[in-house]
Amino acid sequence: MDALKKTVKLSLRGVSRTYGGRAALESVSFDVYEGEFLSILGPSGCGKTTLLRILIGLLPPDGGRILLDGRDITSARPSERNMGIVFQNYALFENMTVLQNVAYALALHTKDKRGAREEARRMLAYMGMEEQIGKKPAELSGGQQQRVAIARTLVLKPEIILFDEPMSALDVDTRIALRRELKKLQRETGITMIYVTHDQEEAFALSDRVMIMENARIVQLDTPEEISLHPANDYVRTFVLDNLRAKVESIRRFVRDGDED
Repeated sequence: MDALKKTVKLSLRGVSRTYGGRAALESVSFDVYEGEFLSILGPSGCGKTTLLRILIGLLPPDGGRILLDGRDITSARPSERNMGIVFQNYALFENMTVLQNVAYALALHTKDKRGAREEARRMLAYMGMEEQIGKKPAELSGGQQQRVAIARTLVLKPEIILFDEPMSALDVDTRIALRRELKKLQRETGITMIYVTHDQEEAFALSDRVMIMENARIVQLDTPEEISLHPANDYVRTFVLDNLRAKVESIRRFVRDGDED
């Protein structure tokens, strides 16, 4: 992370958003570094999804600024931000094949339709989906559909990929496999990733740094190690560390009971 801190990729300064008189984001400021995997962790209603929608350009902030490589993109359209997003529900076209889903995204940005299909094939092969290119989304497992969604985002070569709780609908084995693939993807491509989740274990397993939110504000932003050693307050200690310890203890008890059998 020391090398990452030399280059700020994305900056938010005083970003706020209100719904019906209630603050969804309250003067949020932070930096994201080039090539970093940053997780935004918090319970439902804390503001993390609102923040993601503002970053991608689907929702305007009421106040504050967003800078990408020093350029103000606060009012830029989504197509002008060079960011990609992977949703929880995959958002694939059900009437298109796997190949068509990925090629279609690229074809919107180029007149070279044949080149788009070849690039789509290459990206699907990279995601381990080469043998599924002729199938429709309904014929795929949840993990396979999410791999297609990631390939569709990657093929556009974004500078930043945003993930909106992409694994919450998947079974445990698939989630663990996709975690490994995402970390491998980050290492090999160097793409900056911002990952929204409510799962403490997931955030700590994936991230260079974790941003913990509560009630529309950032409570702590640091490495998993520093958060573990120096929680900012009782909320972090309870919501993050106590939950992680409970999971670890549950696993230990299961293993211990299994050994006794």
